[in-house]
Amino acid sequence: MVSFEDDLEMFRFIKDKLYCAVLSDSLDQFGFYHQAMRADIRPIYPEAVVVGRAMTVQSVDVYERVEEPYEMEIEAVDSLLPGNVLVASTGRSTCTCFWGELLSTAAQARGAFGAVVDGYTRDVRQITEMQFPVFAAGMKPVDSNGRSVVSNYNCPVSCGDVVVRSGDIVFGDIDGIVVIPRQTEREVIEWALEKVEDENKTRDELKQGKRLRDVYEKYGVL
Repeated sequence: MVSFEDDLEMFRFIKDKLYCAVLSDSLDQFGFYHQAMRADIRPIYPEAVVVGRAMTVQSVDVYERVEEPYEMEIEAVDSLLPGNVLVASTGRSTCTCFWGELLSTAAQARGAFGAVVDGYTRDVRQITEMQFPVFAAGMKPVDSNGRSVVSNYNCPVSCGDVVVRSGDIVFGDIDGIVVIPRQTEREVIEWALEKVEDENKTRDELKQGKRLRDVYEKYGVL
């Protein structure tokens, strides 16, 4: 059984040892078949990897300018803790742009590990230069003012067709994003580590020219 001193140590370990696909397989093993976000939510740069505890945000479209358009958005970002990943639901909005460089700068300075948005981001060049992992459904240059507001945070949200709660573990890489419910994280991580070991043994024997059928029957992974 793997033990960690704190969440930050656990996240470093997961980032070093695991990857999205094997965590998805592990979630399947424990009956969680709907934990992978939609395929259109992509890293804004190919090397981006994010792992941390979700801090959820709900954004809704508006159709007029309001007096304090950023009030709750600022409140949400300022509440981020080290190791958090901001997970934003926009209802798949195509009219607003939820994320950008200044929010990334503020989040990174607070120790957050990344952001996942089921809508759009902007300032992609600057965020890439920062190497702050952002996953989004697309890019658009518009500001959110007059287009959307944050209506709530630290509440259950649907992001990428997955229900996410603050405190769930979010892992994202080039293959996509999975959400590990907090109540099952230990079992999911330990099973994934065991599968990685078997995959490594399988790969080594396949490289030696052994038949796929024989290796599969020996280790049971594919």
